Amino acid sequence: MHDYPPLLSGALQLLFKHFSQRAEVLQAFKQVQLLVSNQDVDNYKQIKADLDQLRLTVEKSELWVEKSSSYENGEMGESQVKGGEEPIEESSILSPVQDGTRKPQIDSNKSNNYRIVKEILIRLSKLCVQNKKCRNQHQRLLKNMGAHSVVLDLLKIPYEKNDEKMNEVMNLAHTFLQNFCRGNPQNQVLLHKHLNLFLTPGLLEAETMRHIFMNNYHLCNEISERVVQHFVHCIETHGRHVEYLRFLQTIVKADGKYVKKCQDMVMTELINGGEDVLIFYNDRASFPILLHMMCSERDRGDESGPLAYHITLVELLAACTEGKNVYTEIKCNSLLPLDDIVRVVTHDDCIPEVKIAYVNFVNHCYVDTEVEMKEIYTSNHIWKLFENFLVDMARVCNTTTDRKHADTFLEKCVTESIMNIVSGFFNSPFSDNSTSLQTHQPVFIQLLQSAFRIYNCTWPNPAQKSSVESCIRTLAEVAKNRGIAIPVDLDSQVNTLFLKSHSNMVQRAAMGWRLSARSGPRFKEALGGPAWDYRNIIEKLQDVVASLEQQFSPMMQAEFSVLVDVLYSPELLFPEGSDARIRCGAFMSKLINHTKKLMEKEEKLCIKILQTLREMLEKKDSFVEEGNTLRKILLNRYFKGDYGVGMNGHLSGTYCKSAQGGGSFSGQDSDKMGISMSDIQCLLDKEGASELVIDVIVNTKNDRIFSEGILLGIALLEGGNTQTQYSFYQQLHEQKKSEKFFKVLYDRMKAAQKEIRSTVTVNTIDLGNKKRDDDNELMTAVRDSSLLLKEGMKGQLTEASSATSKAYCAYRREMDPEIDIMCAGSEAGHAEEKSAEEVTMSPAIAIMQPILRFLQLLCENHNRELQNFLRNQNNKTNYNLVCETLQFLDCICGSTTGGLGLLGLYINEKNVVLVNQTLESLTEYCQGPCHENQTCIATHESNGIDIIIALILNDINPLGKYRMDLVLQLKNNASKLLLAIMESRHDSENAERILFNMRPRELVDVMKNAYNQGLECDHGDDEGGDDGVSPKDVGHNIYILAHQLARHNKLLQQMLKPGSDPDDGDEALKYYANHTAQIEIVRHDRTMEQIVFPVPNICEYLTRESKFRVFNTTERDEQGSKVNDFFQQTEDLYNEMKWQKKIRNNPALFWFSRHISLWGSISFNLAVFINLAVALFYPFGDDGDEGTLSPLFSVLLWIAVAICTSMLFFFSKPVGIRPFLVSIMLRSIYTIGLGPTLILLGAANLCNKIVFLVSFVGNRGTFTRGYRAVILDMAFLYHVAYVLVCMLGLFVHEFFYSFLLFDLVYREETLLNVIKSVTRNGRSIILTAVLALILVYLFSIIGFLFLKDDFTMEVDRLKNRTPITGSNEVPTMTLTSMMGTCKNDNCSPTIPASNTEYEDGIERTCDTLLMCIVTVLNQGLRNGGGVGDVLRRPSKDEPLFAARVVYDLLFYFIVIIIVLNLIFGVIIDTFADLRSEKQKKEEILKTTCFICGLERDKFDNKTVSFEEHIKSEHNMWHYLYFLVLVKVKDPTEYTGPESYVAQMIVEKNLDWFPRMRAMSLVSNEGDSEQNEIRNLQEKLESTMSLVKQLSAQLAELKEQMTEQRKNKQRLGFLGSNTPHVNHHMPPH
Repeated sequence: MHDYPPLLSGALQLLFKHFSQRAEVLQAFKQVQLLVSNQDVDNYKQIKADLDQLRLTVEKSELWVEKSSSYENGEMGESQVKGGEEPIEESSILSPVQDGTRKPQIDSNKSNNYRIVKEILIRLSKLCVQNKKCRNQHQRLLKNMGAHSVVLDLLKIPYEKNDEKMNEVMNLAHTFLQNFCRGNPQNQVLLHKHLNLFLTPGLLEAETMRHIFMNNYHLCNEISERVVQHFVHCIETHGRHVEYLRFLQTIVKADGKYVKKCQDMVMTELINGGEDVLIFYNDRASFPILLHMMCSERDRGDESGPLAYHITLVELLAACTEGKNVYTEIKCNSLLPLDDIVRVVTHDDCIPEVKIAYVNFVNHCYVDTEVEMKEIYTSNHIWKLFENFLVDMARVCNTTTDRKHADTFLEKCVTESIMNIVSGFFNSPFSDNSTSLQTHQPVFIQLLQSAFRIYNCTWPNPAQKSSVESCIRTLAEVAKNRGIAIPVDLDSQVNTLFLKSHSNMVQRAAMGWRLSARSGPRFKEALGGPAWDYRNIIEKLQDVVASLEQQFSPMMQAEFSVLVDVLYSPELLFPEGSDARIRCGAFMSKLINHTKKLMEKEEKLCIKILQTLREMLEKKDSFVEEGNTLRKILLNRYFKGDYGVGMNGHLSGTYCKSAQGGGSFSGQDSDKMGISMSDIQCLLDKEGASELVIDVIVNTKNDRIFSEGILLGIALLEGGNTQTQYSFYQQLHEQKKSEKFFKVLYDRMKAAQKEIRSTVTVNTIDLGNKKRDDDNELMTAVRDSSLLLKEGMKGQLTEASSATSKAYCAYRREMDPEIDIMCAGSEAGHAEEKSAEEVTMSPAIAIMQPILRFLQLLCENHNRELQNFLRNQNNKTNYNLVCETLQFLDCICGSTTGGLGLLGLYINEKNVVLVNQTLESLTEYCQGPCHENQTCIATHESNGIDIIIALILNDINPLGKYRMDLVLQLKNNASKLLLAIMESRHDSENAERILFNMRPRELVDVMKNAYNQGLECDHGDDEGGDDGVSPKDVGHNIYILAHQLARHNKLLQQMLKPGSDPDDGDEALKYYANHTAQIEIVRHDRTMEQIVFPVPNICEYLTRESKFRVFNTTERDEQGSKVNDFFQQTEDLYNEMKWQKKIRNNPALFWFSRHISLWGSISFNLAVFINLAVALFYPFGDDGDEGTLSPLFSVLLWIAVAICTSMLFFFSKPVGIRPFLVSIMLRSIYTIGLGPTLILLGAANLCNKIVFLVSFVGNRGTFTRGYRAVILDMAFLYHVAYVLVCMLGLFVHEFFYSFLLFDLVYREETLLNVIKSVTRNGRSIILTAVLALILVYLFSIIGFLFLKDDFTMEVDRLKNRTPITGSNEVPTMTLTSMMGTCKNDNCSPTIPASNTEYEDGIERTCDTLLMCIVTVLNQGLRNGGGVGDVLRRPSKDEPLFAARVVYDLLFYFIVIIIVLNLIFGVIIDTFADLRSEKQKKEEILKTTCFICGLERDKFDNKTVSFEEHIKSEHNMWHYLYFLVLVKVKDPTEYTGPESYVAQMIVEKNLDWFPRMRAMSLVSNEGDSEQNEIRNLQEKLESTMSLVKQLSAQLAELKEQMTEQRKNKQRLGFLGSNTPHVNHHMPPH
């Protein structure tokens, strides 16, 4: 927390060191070098003693190096040491510990010191190289002991130039350094650090430099211009020495690859050097000099003479043009014209060395070129050369068999250079067009004959033989293709040669392996044990280190993760409430601010901090067990154990959790289990991390820091964090950092493009081969098999060669343990060769991937401000990164060389990820939509759009042959990009730009191919799902692209219709058409937009029943729209889809669910049959009813059963099943009795209902929705109740089965409506009933008070269960004059005989108010005339007669007529409403669009019919599918419309559904308006042109008038003597 930066840096370094102990141990182990044999130990001791002696001698150099006085002021020393800072600290680190042996002493005799140093250097040199073979482990030993640093110090010693002994020492020192780094890249890099020491004019230094760069592609590629300039300058100032050119030759080509950058650099410098450097003897004066030198034996032998210089120069120029480099080819053409070359080569005195150089130069500069060199194909020069070659070939063939006197240079010239140029010339794609071949046929045939003669000679070695053979093959093919007649005997010989060579190749290889296998062990015995042990021990050490690394790596990760946690919440290290804990709050911002200061000086620390910050943001997978334990221990130690203060127990839980989940934890939110990544991003952003990223990008010079900065930026923005995006925007926009920031990125993009242009190598020979392959298909079978190496064969040979190299490597190791022990796992031998190219993607290009990812994330989630900002920053200089990205795509796909059809040659496995990233970034720039960026990309002048189209349409071979997944990803991204460019456009500009270079047929074919490929994949590997994109999905994206483009192209529209193409591929179109949906949405600005999207696969699982249910039951809201209700059901429908998908994996459950309606009808039928049986036969006796049936009936029943069984097979299921069940049931009743039959039927019904319940749950996924949903799901509860009733019927009593008949109400909608008519207005009915109760209560009170005596009633009593019928007479008594009624209206009153308590069975029924109420309620409501019907009939004489009449009438009117009819009225009315509603609903379903609510008549006489509208434009299920798509898709992948809809869904805003609008209607209205506008526009234009014409004529008239006026004035001045002149004016 202190403010002193060095202290801060030191503390951080200590912290990092503390948390990387295991990493350091591992590093130390990797440095270990075992001294296995005694020889090694002796070497070590010898080297140690030598180095100590040498070190001392060098340090005391001033005592023994002889000097004359002039050097004592140290001038010479200055010039020698120039630039090389002394690596003293390095030597002290690397110097081994003193052994306690005798200290080396410096010899007092000066000359002895020279001798000692010389001997030491010779010894060390010998250790490095033995028999011209590098000894890697000795080189490594010397490196570890710091030998190189001592020798480098020795080189810095100042000495006199004429000191012979010292010159000798220096010579040996350089020899040692050359041997030290020969073939050892690590040592080369070590010496490369001291490059300045060797940048002197000395030839020794030049040679050492050559060794430092030799075959090290990485170093050559990074060489600076200064070095090249230095050597060219040396040639100018210090004489033309071959060594300087040799160095330049070394850096131009490394590891067999051409370093384009170096070629350009060397070429430029050579040309700048001018005539001092470029010595060509091609003018009249100097040509004889060249001839003289070639003739003179002495000049030929002089290795550093002018002739050698000239040859090396021509070789250097050839090397500069090798590998198709346009820039250098053109330069060389002008330097060395073809005429001069021919003059030199065809001269009789030309020696083979010169010839080789010149011929190679012609080959690389004129023949094997990227652009056509017309001169060579049109002129006769090449044929002159060929004629000259024929002489050489003849000379070689006719030489004596005595090999001692053979001219090896000439042989090399003929078999290598000449064969290469002949092959190259006839292989060249440009030579096909030249006609010169026809006129020079004899020469051509002689070439073939001579080549064949050479092939049959005995002296060529295998390599020479193979080059001759390939030349013969080329010539033979050209002859065949161009129809040149070859002599018959030659032709047959050539054919047999090829057949033989094929089998020979394989036989030779097999023979070689067999031999090596046999001879291997024998040599081993000869060598004896030690060597074998030696190799074993070294390998074991490597195994130990490897296993250590494996063991340590989880622990290292765990250590680092704890460090990340410590830095994230340092306050937890201190006790609660302590001062330190409070101050830690500002720790993060302090750390971030300090990192900015570290950029310049302490780069390593800066990189570490950036990595740590990035680690905080990256979700790591859980560690392995050891890592986890270590992590827990460390977390406990730092955060809990030391201070048991207030650290609650659950905190450690958080750590463990975060350790397993890998997320960072948070002290503050310790109750939450870790916190989300976006929170950490926001926290770091708040502390200034985004500012740090910008500062790093703007200010750093170090590539590594830059790349870490970009990666941190990516981690901060990952997942589309809008807050961080806003923060970046604020920083760039408001704090005016944007200009520098964008300049850096812009420059990086430019540099990457430049790098690509300079390093991209396209193998056009492949093109030639491809072309020839096509031609060869026409050839005869024999010829075909003999000439073409089939793909399979190539593959086998590759494998074979890798096996050979392994075997050979092993064998060599046995022979010579010195050989490259470091490559103990040399299985990599072949792989390295293959991957050498892949590894070396230049850092300038590789950095583009994170940069583009960073830019993509800045625009993620369609951030409009940043999208526009990348294009236009409103600064003084504006950097358009959108165009630049497109330009980069253009460049990386090779459009710079115009090969649009040749994408496969540029895109390979190593850069395909970068191309993908570029496409993704461009897509993100456009989506949203950002119309300006779309236009910017579509109208850019580069070939960008055409390349994107080409990526979709073309096969990208050879990549497609072995990595189809990568190609599919490319096509997928390219199609997404084109869709993004057209997204939400209402004009057709961009679509037309895309269609401009696209042939519709190709697009459709690509789509069909992708579909077929997808089918193959499905059949091929059902179990192995690729994590990449599937071919079908790619095809689908291309289909959607075609669908969008089809609106602007009638032909394409036609092709996309299934059935339009009678050929194959119709299936693909059908599949895509069925799986593509389109909807219309309304944007914020009320404009409508059409979206075409792929239907997510999960939507296939939506069941028909659900569709039917939703379609029929969705209700309209107040505005008459169904969208609201539909939207609320989407969540359930989506859950149902997920559930249905799940049960597809359970075949049994799926089978049950599918037949749910069948189980339902079976259970209802069984319920009916069971109740019929109970109703007909209950009660049933125990004897069974078998005996009651006559034999005739029994026979008839059996016949009925047989007939019904046969009906099952002839009739449809429901018709046949019922009679069959009835007959079986009757038969079983009479056979086994009714009881058992009912038990059987009940059990069957119960089982069936349980099956139904399982299917129901299967279809609905009831239990997946939580217990609340289960309780609230009425349908589920109903079926559970049904199962319970079945159980009661089976186990308790048969009468329970009667309840099952209520299922009819549930099954039949009509009956349900009847019930609804009561329940729907239930409240009104209940309230009316309550009113009736109140009235009854009032009437009861009145009756109780005033008419108590009138309430008498006749009753029938039971007597011992034997009722006796009484007489029909009713006694008429004064009090009880009313007739007693029994339960049934018309039954006679039964009076118990023995009851004497009441007279004649008459009872008083109103002695209490409750009795009164019950009587009025019971009798009053059930009798037609009300309660009066059951009271005593009063006499008119009674005083209360009038009251009784009023009482009876009131009750009748109020209760019976009004109240009861009110209830009936409500029920009938509801029923009518329900019926009309149902009709209206059906009407709406038929005639109104579900989504927009427009009616059928709106679409009359329009281009789109109502049926088309609801099927394709506003299909309700398409809207559901779109909602599902938004749910299942990754939010960072959303297109503009998708993210808009997703946002609206979150807000539960349904304004995006079109309401009472459809695009087809709008466009129709718009069309007529458009036509009018167009007509007006045309009229306006014609008027404008007329006005222009008229104004032009007026202007002309005006000019003529002024001219006339001037003439008149002139005449007036002349006087009146010529008055008629005017009349002669020509009429205008």
